[in-house]
Amino acid sequence: MSAESISGSAAGRLSVFKTYKLYVGGKFPRSESGRVYEVTDSKGKWLANAPLSSRKDARDAVVAARKAFGPWSGATAYNRGQILYRIAEMLEGRKEQFVRAVADAEGLSKPKAAAQVDAAIDRWVWYAGWTDKIAQVVGGGNPVAGPFFNLSTPEPTGVVTVIAPQESSFLGLVSVVAPVIATGNTAIVVASEKSPLPALSLGEVLATSDLPGGVVNILSGRTAEIATPLAAHQDVNAIDLAGTDDVLAKELEIAAADNLKRVRRPQPVDFSADPGTDRLTFFLETKTVWHPTGSLGASGSAY
Repeated sequence: MSAESISGSAAGRLSVFKTYKLYVGGKFPRSESGRVYEVTDSKGKWLANAPLSSRKDARDAVVAARKAFGPWSGATAYNRGQILYRIAEMLEGRKEQFVRAVADAEGLSKPKAAAQVDAAIDRWVWYAGWTDKIAQVVGGGNPVAGPFFNLSTPEPTGVVTVIAPQESSFLGLVSVVAPVIATGNTAIVVASEKSPLPALSLGEVLATSDLPGGVVNILSGRTAEIATPLAAHQDVNAIDLAGTDDVLAKELEIAAADNLKRVRRPQPVDFSADPGTDRLTFFLETKTVWHPTGSLGASGSAY
């Protein structure tokens, strides 16, 4: 085939549009309902059709997250750190894809979008470094008046629903998801309703990293429609309302009270600032163990 014919063929070929799917249990299902909705950029230009998740999709995500919780929470903190760092590595290799996605989603210039993506990658590295250190900060021996060892240690809360920030489609998303899984929880993420594409693309990165299926599950669609059954679900242990407004947050908090979920209410956050350890510790429980000591010999020394 001549160069001219190849060139002509390339010029006349059809565009290959990306098909976005949910990320549940390490797989990429379409919404159970078969519904989609149009996603547009900041100027109203069509970008893609995103899955419109149903209540059934939400329940499936809970099942996947619960199944993954035992192995993930039982993994060593060092191993979890390695996996989070691997996610950062994978994102670094696909940086240009995410720069385009964030620029389209948030109406940013390419340099500003690149700064957001760089910060998100750095955020994964930040939390990767904390996985085997947070226990030393919030756990340890407690002084007690008696012949006892008294030790406190942090443990993950369980299955956590995360309502991702609506405006910060990638840096904000990473900032609320990474600390949840860094401490051994599993997550069901409700992506930004307006700008879900960076979150759905993140699912592709997670699937090709070492993160076990079900540790993070990503749903897109109408925030209230997906979040309501998750807030009321008896097998969800906690919920982060970062991406809700005051009205929806109150409704979800009431629904979450039925099984005493831990609830993090929405609050103004500068995601570009130092994240600190607050989100790491919020979805941790503290287990305290008492053990009697004994005296050894006449000196009274104890073990």
